[in-house]
Amino acid sequence: QVQLVESGGGLVQAGGSLRLSCAASGRTFSSYDMGWFRQGPGKEREFVAAISWSGGSTYYADSVKGRFTISRDNAKNTVYLQMNSLKPEDTAVYYCAAGYGVVTTRKGYDYWGQGTQVTVSS
Repeated sequence: QVQLVESGGGLVQAGGSLRLSCAASGRTFSSYDMGWFRQGPGKEREFVAAISWSGGSTYYADSVKGRFTISRDNAKNTVYLQMNSLKPEDTAVYYCAAGYGVVTTRKGYDYWGQGTQVTVSS
């Protein structure tokens, strides 16, 4: 089992950057594939990015490709989401998730954090 805690959210102007972190507890973090999802106001939770357990494979939603970068440091039990060129439509609560299999659907993940708010002003 793993517990996840996100941090790094906040208020930023359009065009700015933020880096989200997701700290995991447990000794098995390095065996999990990790994902980031987001849920905007009045919207369903959607896939943002995913990374394999080794960091060797990454996947992105088309809406963030070229602007966001997912990475991980297994020695620190942490996964990151670097977000550049932020847009108002990126405003959402961002969640990290852990599971087996690099997938883009919510049901592919077994463990979820509580989320961190990202607000992008125009």
